[in-house]
Amino acid sequence: MPAELAPEGAIQELTLANGLRVVYAPMPWLPTLSATLSLPFGSATDPIGQEGSANVVHEWLQRGAGVLGSRAYSDALLDLGVRRGGGSGREAASLSAAFLESVAAPALELLASSVTQPHFAAGEFEASRELAVQELESLQDAPTQRLFEALQEQVFASPQRRSSFGTSAGLRALTPESVREDAARRLGPEGAILGLAGGGEWAELEEAVTRAFGSWSGGSVPVPPAELAPVGRHHVNAESSQVQIGLAYPSPAPGTDDMYVYLVALEVLSGSMGARLFTEVREKRGLVYSVSAFYRAVRGRGYTLGYAGTTSERAAETLDVFLAELRRLAEGVTAAELERARTGLLASIVMAGESSGSTAGRLANDLVLFGRPRTLTEIASHIEGVTLQGVNDYLAANPIPEPTVVTLGPKA
Repeated sequence: MPAELAPEGAIQELTLANGLRVVYAPMPWLPTLSATLSLPFGSATDPIGQEGSANVVHEWLQRGAGVLGSRAYSDALLDLGVRRGGGSGREAASLSAAFLESVAAPALELLASSVTQPHFAAGEFEASRELAVQELESLQDAPTQRLFEALQEQVFASPQRRSSFGTSAGLRALTPESVREDAARRLGPEGAILGLAGGGEWAELEEAVTRAFGSWSGGSVPVPPAELAPVGRHHVNAESSQVQIGLAYPSPAPGTDDMYVYLVALEVLSGSMGARLFTEVREKRGLVYSVSAFYRAVRGRGYTLGYAGTTSERAAETLDVFLAELRRLAEGVTAAELERARTGLLASIVMAGESSGSTAGRLANDLVLFGRPRTLTEIASHIEGVTLQGVNDYLAANPIPEPTVVTLGPKA
């Protein structure tokens, strides 16, 4: 272990009568508290013809709540020193907040009011929609993000293929009435999760959460099971001197023992500047300015995304070398590679564990993907338990499958 994990208190859990699940990791050495509210709606459950509605709902519900208009709501948060964030994704949206533990009760009241009593004022709708339109249009100037949107569209056959940005036609079709109706249909506590981490007494937090969120009601739409599309190769035309290469292939499902073994193997492939992709594709051959591979998951499905940024002249060779490194994993890893990979992963766990914001987000995500929260000690124990024999047996029995490939650039 590269460093000591901070001492952990027992993770606390609570399910309110309305279905909201609450999970809290005490970090008593901190004077602050972080909260992540995971909301069970995203682009995968957007109404047909209204793609982008989840993104607009997410933005609009932050513009006033209860008796407070948009400006007054922002001022109330600022008066408490609350820092907020969040985003809208394919299967879920999130609202996050960080504040002093001493103002936890009023801060949680304000966070809750955005979903229990959203203003949805007509005068704030157009600004919310226009912001979503601008985010979508900005993809034209962000080739890497545009590539990953195109790649995930080809990875899934199910509604998870839909971009969280929505579509131009879908966003333009939205009206205040349609978005309010959509929010009533999907913005409910059933399936929602509140992750908390930081200082505070659980008994007091339990009371504050129940008081703030207990009256929340609303509908819920189940997220459809994720289904993968057939493997293929696709190209997106773009006027650029660079070529963006994306790869995707199925990987172990979240929560399985194989997932931890695979994460160690993936760290050997792409975990650091000494990993195989960086060494073989960039350092030895100078083919790319950036190369990586990383694990992602939706409910019940794990997958890996790979990326390389290069020039038109080097694109074909870059892809060949990338694919060769994926195939070479089946031959196994060395003891030195395993030790370096384990150390890197464990160091990342320690560093993430020092942040209450990261911890709150991880707890909420764990409940979504794993059905239960994991302690850092549990995660570290799984990583430490991966042996050289175990990882090599896994890689021999589970060679990397042929990936879906998407390129973005001037020519295929």
